[in-house]
Amino acid sequence: MPGDRSELDPFHIAFPVDDLDAPRTFYGTTLGCPEGRSSAHWIDFDLFGHQIVAHLKPSSANGKAHRNPVDGHDVPVPYFGVVFSMKDWETLAERLRRGGIDFIIEPYIRFRAEVGEQATMFFLDPAGNALEFKAFPDIGQLFAKLWPDLSFLLSEN
Repeated sequence: MPGDRSELDPFHIAFPVDDLDAPRTFYGTTLGCPEGRSSAHWIDFDLFGHQIVAHLKPSSANGKAHRNPVDGHDVPVPYFGVVFSMKDWETLAERLRRGGIDFIIEPYIRFRAEVGEQATMFFLDPAGNALEFKAFPDIGQLFAKLWPDLSFLLSEN
C-alpha cells in the first residue's frame, strides 16, 4: 500500500473526448506518447510511464455519467486511479469489501488469458467521482497492444 515501497506506482486516468482522432494526434504525435490498446471507444497512451485513456463520450446535455463497454462491463467515464502490484491490489480489494464499498464493477480479472490481462475494480468516492484500481500480473503489459500496429498499410508511400 502507499508508503511501503521505494518506487512510484504508475498513475492512470481516463477522460472524455468527442472524437478519437484528435487525442491520437495530440498525445501520440505532438507529445510522442506511444499508443497502447484501443477499441472503437477508447485509446490507451503511455504518458511518460503513466497510463492515460481517452474515452469517446458523445456530447450530452443531461449531465449524466457516460459509460463505455470494456470487457463486457459498462465503465464510467471519466475515472482515475492507481496501478498496483497484484498483492497490493488484492489487499485493497479485501479492505474495500470488508468496508462495505458499493462497487460499480466488482473486483475481477479483465482480459483473462489475453494481452493486457489485469485485475480491476471500480467504485465511487463520496462526491460521485469514479475510481478504478488495477494491477497486472505482468506490469510489462500495461501498454501492450491487442494487435500489432498495421498503420503502415494505410500509408500511400
